[in-house]
Amino acid sequence: MNDRLPHEKGFHVSWDQIHRDSRALAWRLDKQGPDEGAWRAVVAITRGGMAPAMIVARELDIRLVDTISVKSYDWQQQSEARILKAPDAALMGDGTGILVVDDLVDTGKTLELVRQLYPKAHFATVYAKPQGRTQVDTYITEVSQDTWIFFPWDMALQYVRPYRGD
Repeated sequence: MNDRLPHEKGFHVSWDQIHRDSRALAWRLDKQGPDEGAWRAVVAITRGGMAPAMIVARELDIRLVDTISVKSYDWQQQSEARILKAPDAALMGDGTGILVVDDLVDTGKTLELVRQLYPKAHFATVYAKPQGRTQVDTYITEVSQDTWIFFPWDMALQYVRPYRGD
């Protein structure tokens, strides 16, 4: 029997690590777009996909960047995925040439929802869990389904008392 809470099997990602892994994602996507290897635009799934999408857009020299806002978590509890804000409809079309970027695919519910809207988009995440892996086209690192990823934008640096006093 496992007495750990879901977030206790943690994978802590630093700013340096997310930057390195996002650059690796960009390198993997380079020259893979449908227009002679180019992508028309990057769409970040907010909020977690914003930092990786910015890095990918910079590395691939993609100037057209938009967002799609999907809410699928309340704190650390996953809920029904719903779209709060869609990207520009004229830009998106059926998704052809669009690179949709997120930090993580977990169960795949978020990407499944977005994929229904833009079936020809290319979906890329930095991290992937087994249950959602089928929803992502390109990713860098796979982690186990029971791992909670702590991203740097969710963490704060603060003093912690030493174990044996001051």
